[in-house]
Formats: sequence, C-alpha cells, structure tokens
Amino acid sequence: MTGTLNGIFIADAAGSPMRSMPHAELVAGRGIAGDRYLAERGTFSPTAKKPSQEVTLVAAEEVDAFNAATGLQLRPEDLRRNLVTRGVRLPDLVGVEFSIGRAVLKGIRLCEPCDHLARLTQPSVLTGLVHRAGLRAAIVSGAVVAVGDAIAVRAAV
Repeated sequence: MTGTLNGIFIADAAGSPMRSMPHAELVAGRGIAGDRYLAERGTFSPTAKKPSQEVTLVAAEEVDAFNAATGLQLRPEDLRRNLVTRGVRLPDLVGVEFSIGRAVLKGIRLCEPCDHLARLTQPSVLTGLVHRAGLRAAIVSGAVVAVGDAIAVRAAV
C-alpha cells in the first residue's frame, strides 16, 4: 500500500484555527513541532494518553465521501487532524509501522469522531464518520515531512 501526504495542519492552541504547512518536523515520541499537542495546549492535553496524541491522520477520500453523502463541504482540516493522506486505507495501519517520507510512524488506534468535533463542525460527523475519521499514530523516528511525500507500509523485520 502506498499513498501520498496531501496536507499538513497544525494549531497553536486548543480551538485555534488549523494552519496549513508545506512541511513540518515530526518529533519522535512527542508530536509535530509547533502543534498544540506537542506543546501540551490541546483540548485533550490534560487527559492525553501518549503516544496516541502525537499525530493524527485523515484520508482525503473519506472526507470527500462524507461530503458527497451529506451535501456538506467540510475540508479535511475541519476535522482537526494533522496529516491528510490520499491513497491509503488508514484503518489498515492500526498496529502497523509506516513511513511518510523519511519519518516512521506506528498506527495506534482509529481517531473516532467525538462530541467536541461535532460541536466544531456538524453533528452528522458522529455517525457519518464512524471508523472513517482518521488514525492516531506515534512517531517512531522523526524527520521533516513535506506535502507530496510518499506514504508506505514498512516491511516486517
């Protein structure tokens, strides 16, 4: 399975707007440089269970399918995930190591929609994006990643 990193988004603090970045530093065991969760200023920082808060991903195809089904026009960054992918089935990455450019990540668990996300977007995300709202991942080996980088499952050792 190979895909592409389609977007990178960070926020300075809980509730602040997501900012698009052409590239970002993934810091092993911590998160994305400049993002609210690395700085422990995210909505769920007080209760965060690392490593599942290090980085979140969402598949652009899932956002497109949700919009087609609902008539809404959510952008991937509206879901407040950090990395937007294309060409990768994120549920298949739970428990799997994968690379984005030179960085290595490990899928921890699905990033299911929550009441907080529903308040920020639309209540229909709660049912419409179950098992489709993204992936929580740990950063195993950090590196600078850029939009356009390849995403690939790492071979078992």
